[in-house]
Formats: sequence, C-alpha cells, structure tokens
Amino acid sequence: MAKQPRENPKHMTKIGGQALIEGVMMKGADTGAMACRLPNGEIDVETWPENNGKNMPWYRRCPLVRGSFNFVLSMKDGYHCLMKSAEKQMPEDGEETQNEEEMNRFEKWLDEKLGDKIFGIIMTIGTVLGFVVALGLFAWLPKFAVNQLIVHTPIPDGSHFVRSLLEGILKIVIFLGYMACTGFMKDIRRTYEYHGAEHKTIACYEAGEELTVENVKKHTRFHPRCGTSFIFITLIVSILVMCLVPLTVVWQRVIVSVLLLPVVVGISYEFIRIAGRSNNWLTRALSWPGLQIQRITTREPDGSQIECAIAALKPCIPKDLEDDKW
Repeated sequence: MAKQPRENPKHMTKIGGQALIEGVMMKGADTGAMACRLPNGEIDVETWPENNGKNMPWYRRCPLVRGSFNFVLSMKDGYHCLMKSAEKQMPEDGEETQNEEEMNRFEKWLDEKLGDKIFGIIMTIGTVLGFVVALGLFAWLPKFAVNQLIVHTPIPDGSHFVRSLLEGILKIVIFLGYMACTGFMKDIRRTYEYHGAEHKTIACYEAGEELTVENVKKHTRFHPRCGTSFIFITLIVSILVMCLVPLTVVWQRVIVSVLLLPVVVGISYEFIRIAGRSNNWLTRALSWPGLQIQRITTREPDGSQIECAIAALKPCIPKDLEDDKW
C-alpha cells in the first residue's frame, strides 16, 4: 500500500501539474514546463513564462472570484499542452511515407484538403463532443433520473434537499464509474501512471529532498491539491448549493446548475487552497475522500515516467522560495 502524505512537509508549494500523453506538465509562479518522452526515448522539455505570483490580476487573487478564472485558465493551458504532447508522439517522416501508402481514398482526400490542420480539427471536435457528453452525464441525466424516481415513488416532490442529495450521489457514481472504466484502457492507464509521477515528484520537492528517481519513488502518489480531489469537492459543494434552489422542473434545474457553476467552482477552489497550505485534522478529514479517489486516477509510475516529472518540475522551481508559498 502506498504511503500517505507526510505529516509535516518542509515546504508547501503552489506548483501544480497535469499528466499528459507520455509526459507531465508543471506550472510554477513564473515558469511553466512540459516534459514528454519522445518515441526515440529522449525527453523533450519546453518552458514558457507564467504569471502565477504576486503580480497576478486582481480577479485571479480575489477569494471566490479567482476560482473560476484560474480553473478556466488551467483547463485552457492543460488542453494546449495535451495537444502538443499528442503531436510529439506522431511518427517520423519515414514512417509517415509508409502510412501514406496505406491510406484509403477518403483519408488521402482529407490529407490533401486539410494537411497538418486535420489533427487540430479532430481534437477540437473531440473536445466539443466531450463537453456535450459531460453536460449530459453530469447536468441533465442525474436530474432527469431523480425526477423520474420522485414521480414514481412516495418521495416528497417538494423536498429540495432530498432531490439535490440524490442528484449529487448519482453524479458521484457516474464520475467514479467513468474513471474506473477508463482506467482499464492501456493508454489511459499510462496517463494515470504519469499522474502518479507528477504527485510523487511534488511530494519529494515539498519534503526538501533532492529530486532523483530513487527519492521520488519513496513518496506518496496522493496529493490534496489534485484535480481529481477538486472535481469531487465540486460535486459535494454542488449538492449543498442546489439544496437552495426551489425549482423542480428538470430543464430549469439544469440551466440554474450551469449558471451557478462559477459559484460552486469558486467555493471548491478556496477549499483546495486551504487543503494545499494546511495540514490539520479538519483538512485531512475533508481531503480524505478525494485522496481515496486518487487510488483510481493515479498509478505507481516507473523510473522513466518519474524522470519526465522531474524534468518538468525543475524549471518551475523559483530562485526565491517566497514566491512559491501559498
């Protein structure tokens, strides 16, 4: 069994990251970096300037407001890095020639008309479809299913708390089921391993140890500031917020839940910040469910994956550690 987070890490960093396709992305106070394992075995590292320090705009520093803006920015940067990491896994020129010979007429027509743009178009279509599916699974389906349950059972129709609680439970079940099912896919499992490498590397850095593969392996793959924990907390907060909504019509509740999303994200983000910089019995108790879900979304990485995480983290460590505190 993996070790749990240490009681008193020497440094509570604000550096966070994301698993990519055969790589890891990290973002620090003034620098962001992504490190990917190329098909030839080399590690490719890219860096760029960030503005996550003291000079951030007011809307990225204001409590409750900053959550939505930082979440959208994180999603945007994460999607951009994910696309770039996928492109880095594309075949070399010699392999492309062989693949062109095997293409059918339709594939050749697409290649002639769209060329290099086709990859971006496919990713964009996939993102849009993913958003629609997520909206259906987490916004519409739970409300529709619970409404049908209430209509055909003795559950009081006016019980907003019961309705919101049942919707929230169904959302959590869908979320856990989706994560567990995707974990059986080989490519997703490797991404979960890089996710574990990201967490273990940050834990090693927070403990003040030298960033080596051997040191990183000793640390936990669970972290309270993980995006998985954030999503789970968002689901819990959404239950509490929707308890205040007196509407019972499904389409009205769907619209209101979407409109209230910035409020839910804002509250959840503040909790994640508290959990990231505090380590008392209350934050440990509230973080525990999210840490357990990370048993699904993280896997123990191998040495080569840890090397990528270290390569991504090192450029993000600021010279002045005061810039890297919550």
